[in-house]
Amino acid sequence: MFAHADSNGFREALPGVHMKTLVHGAKTLLTEFRLKAGHVLPRHSHPHEQTGYLVSGVLELTIGDQTFTTRAGDSWCIPGGVEHGAVVTEDTVAIEVFSPVREEYLPRER
Repeated sequence: MFAHADSNGFREALPGVHMKTLVHGAKTLLTEFRLKAGHVLPRHSHPHEQTGYLVSGVLELTIGDQTFTTRAGDSWCIPGGVEHGAVVTEDTVAIEVFSPVREEYLPRER
């Protein structure tokens, strides 16, 4: 699968959180998240491993019982089943890979 850069196709996952699956394969899924300052991603867990890279902005990212101030260039890996959440302190862009593929994140038009 190949995809050209395109600013269309984002959908609101939560208030202040927009997402777009960029590409996916049989075992991984790559998603771009655009998050607005002041919003909170509630603590949650899922069976998918989640590896991320902060392109821009600042997040207070909690993984398990540890909280990290993340800035552009920082990265993380959250094992499946571990509770996590974030407070968006600046407008932020993050890229994340999920494995296995999150079916609910597959593009709706395909």
